[in-house]
Amino acid sequence: MTAANAITLPIADYTPEHFSLEVADKVATVTLSRPERKNPLTFESYDELRRLFYALRQEEGVKAVVLTGAGGNFCSGGDVFEIIQPLLEKDMKGLLEFTKMTGDLVKAMRGCPQPIVSAIDGICVGAGAILAMASDIRYGTEGAKVAFLFNKVGLAGCDMGACGILPRIIGYGRASELLYTGRVMRGPEAERWGFFNRLCEPDAVLAEAKELAKELANGPTFANEMTKRMLIMEWDMSIDQSIESEAMAQAICMQTEDYHRAFHAFANKSTPVFEGN
Repeated sequence: MTAANAITLPIADYTPEHFSLEVADKVATVTLSRPERKNPLTFESYDELRRLFYALRQEEGVKAVVLTGAGGNFCSGGDVFEIIQPLLEKDMKGLLEFTKMTGDLVKAMRGCPQPIVSAIDGICVGAGAILAMASDIRYGTEGAKVAFLFNKVGLAGCDMGACGILPRIIGYGRASELLYTGRVMRGPEAERWGFFNRLCEPDAVLAEAKELAKELANGPTFANEMTKRMLIMEWDMSIDQSIESEAMAQAICMQTEDYHRAFHAFANKSTPVFEGN
């Protein structure tokens, strides 16, 4: 990412071109906003989302993120005429530039310190399902339809980290079925399989996701950032390495003011007010 493409901080002052962004109560709400097409992604929106999540690494004013879609749908994946058709004309170099860029969006989401809560209703397919998968927490609805559609267009299911991440969320066998078949996983099944953390009513899913994000943003955010970092880092560790790493991480958190605030609040029978330091 070049300096010319960098997003100016603070995020609250940034006006995106390809989605909408609202910052309130230390929560950034990112809304995919092409409802007439069920919020598909384009080359430009992929790149701008990637740049936003990288910028969030340096954003002090945002402590949690909500990702959602407008008009009753989450995301219909890559736009057929603005992405899929142009890709037919690209050579291997151009194709690899595209697939690396889309994968880099997932890296940016996983690398930003803020927890990401997705609010998912309606269509959530293809790259849209990947965005949901790359989030830390997913709230859905009974009417949500999640599908990793890549094999339906003659591609492998191994797109944007799906073969690495999805089995860790729902298990190897279930992930294999979805990636081999491209079939739809509806809301109740997604909750039962652990893809959705919770099912909400369609008119409440965004509000409940925002409420959770606000709760996280008002919590011990330094500790939350450490939790997210360790959740990702420990995928590549043995259990003994995880225990050792968590000992160091927890010792660092024990030096924070929030840890002291929690103790004094408990001693005084009051509720701690965390400040993220």
